[in-house]
Amino acid sequence: MLTFHDTLAAYDRALDDTATLASAADDLTIPTPCADWDLADLFGHMVGQNLGFAAAVADGDAPVAAYESVPVDSEDVARRWQESATRVRDAFGAADPEATIHLAEFGFHPTVTMALGMQLLDAAVHNWDVATALGKTYRPDEPTVTHVHDIARQIASSPGGTPVFATPLSMSGDDPWNNALRLLGRDPAWTAMG
Repeated sequence: MLTFHDTLAAYDRALDDTATLASAADDLTIPTPCADWDLADLFGHMVGQNLGFAAAVADGDAPVAAYESVPVDSEDVARRWQESATRVRDAFGAADPEATIHLAEFGFHPTVTMALGMQLLDAAVHNWDVATALGKTYRPDEPTVTHVHDIARQIASSPGGTPVFATPLSMSGDDPWNNALRLLGRDPAWTAMG
């Protein structure tokens, strides 16, 4: 299990990976593995999540509106991503890992450590979404793979599932990254061409 500081370091790497992907995204109309979302929708969601979590971690709470998707286009997506990543990175870096915060969008009160784990999962999986839409391969480092797989198993086994991710797909084979993606409703073989 990752310590808070290990998780923060892994999250930093994931945020940097997203920055690299954002810089390579020239056409934001490309479809993504997230149903009905193109790259503009996905990046807008990711930026909004960064801003909402940053506000909640820094202040202990933030209204649901703080998490709303931010409109982006190919001219400003890299800048908007970097601004939001800096805010969320700074918020987690300055926070007490054991402090309890309110995540209004989800309606519960996790510790900062738990919230950081949620964001690491989200960043890693959405990096795969973006990379796959761009025709690239993405796999985070193995500690992150283990973290995402463990939480994905918990999410998939929750009664009633979760509205945040698509319906889990059956696991196949023994690759923990592919199985984590499947547990979060993603087909590792997805391509924009179907």
